[in-house]
Amino acid sequence: MDVFNRNINLDALFKFSHISASTQQHLKMVYASFALCMFLAATGAYVNVVTQLVQFGLMTGLGALGLMIWLMSTPHSQETEQKRLGMLAGFAFLTGVNLGPLLEMCININPSIIPTAFLGTAVIFTCFSLSALYARRRAYLYLGGFLLSGLFLMLFFSLINIFLGSTMLFTANLYLGLMVMCGFVLFDTQLIIEKAECGDKDYIWHCVDLFLDFVNIFRELMVILGMNESNKKKKK
Repeated sequence: MDVFNRNINLDALFKFSHISASTQQHLKMVYASFALCMFLAATGAYVNVVTQLVQFGLMTGLGALGLMIWLMSTPHSQETEQKRLGMLAGFAFLTGVNLGPLLEMCININPSIIPTAFLGTAVIFTCFSLSALYARRRAYLYLGGFLLSGLFLMLFFSLINIFLGSTMLFTANLYLGLMVMCGFVLFDTQLIIEKAECGDKDYIWHCVDLFLDFVNIFRELMVILGMNESNKKKKK
């Protein structure tokens, strides 16, 4: 037997036989919209850093929230598709603008934090997304209850820490948040597949779920890396 003869079938690597053809097409539209959101968010963040729009943070935050609520309340149809895509674009841009202050803080600490956090987020998001896509249907949907409990714990610890001011509790909450957001990538990806298999083809709103997962992981990593870098500088 020739142990060095390994025929790798790359076509088989990208086959998702457990996912119907229509759902696979739906996922392509979801990830295409996701790529657009990433570009617009990056543009918004760049505009904020360059033009120093920090004083408008509350307005842009409310604008992003308003667009998300408007998008959620507008039914998906061919007639509203272009309108909803415009809402999605505005939401992604304003979300990027709201990342500006955190990006500015990281630049002041160490500019390398931003590409490191982005690369780490991209790797985490890709790995967890592929895990959800290759796993059997509904395999990770049981995580929903645990993830919601995790969000409640994060909120509870944040409220407690307002009075305690504990750096240790704040750091623990950051790492808990990172784990919860990674779990949401698994959960949301499989939930999107399940919804699509049941006839829900609202790729625009499904894109919002994944986009928020990515942004939240990116934000958590930037804060964690920024804190670690600050602690290193203090020790020196």
